Amino acid sequence: MRILLIEDNRELADWLSRLLRKSRYVVDAVYDGADADAALATQLYDLIILDIGLPNMTGLELLRRFRQRRGLTPVIILTANDAVSSRVAGLDAGADDYLVKPFDPQELEARIRAQLRRKQDSRVPHPAFGPLVLETESHQFKLESTPLDLTAREYSVLEALLLASGRVVSKAALTETVFGLNDDATDNAIEIYVHRVRKKLGDGPIAIGTLRGLGYALRKTAG
Repeated sequence: MRILLIEDNRELADWLSRLLRKSRYVVDAVYDGADADAALATQLYDLIILDIGLPNMTGLELLRRFRQRRGLTPVIILTANDAVSSRVAGLDAGADDYLVKPFDPQELEARIRAQLRRKQDSRVPHPAFGPLVLETESHQFKLESTPLDLTAREYSVLEALLLASGRVVSKAALTETVFGLNDDATDNAIEIYVHRVRKKLGDGPIAIGTLRGLGYALRKTAG
């Protein structure tokens, strides 16, 4: 899952980015409204965390512009302003949730999970490809009921392939999913992570197939 964090306090943004990456989210952090507007115009995100007091464009103006472009991504507002009028303004502008600073990081992560659950198809609470299952609430992959020990980027690789349900995911699309805007990804970086995930899948019933010139896809090897 890819999150856009829009926060002008760089120390707080860096701390939140580290926290969320430990929870296996891909995080892009931007520090002003204009850069955030450009990011939202060119990249799809699963969730947006938005500060209100931004330079170059306020958070509320940014949010209104995003919703006017029919952007549907869930938005959680983070702000130091706890006035009821401020909360109402944020929700009216199109926010899905609101959290006042200072906040407990566990509460933020719970609110993130709640918003992401709402995006999931209620008929498929645990996406699966054969015996490979993703338990979205715990961010845990299981293969034949056995948990897989994955790093954050390995998790992102497998998640993107799982959600494609056996369809091909191009190398470029996989790279965009796994690496943030500020990451320096080399040409063969995604190949390294695909190789690591293959090793962790082992010789079991699910493998990652390579379609030369096209990309990667999950495939069943048995059953």
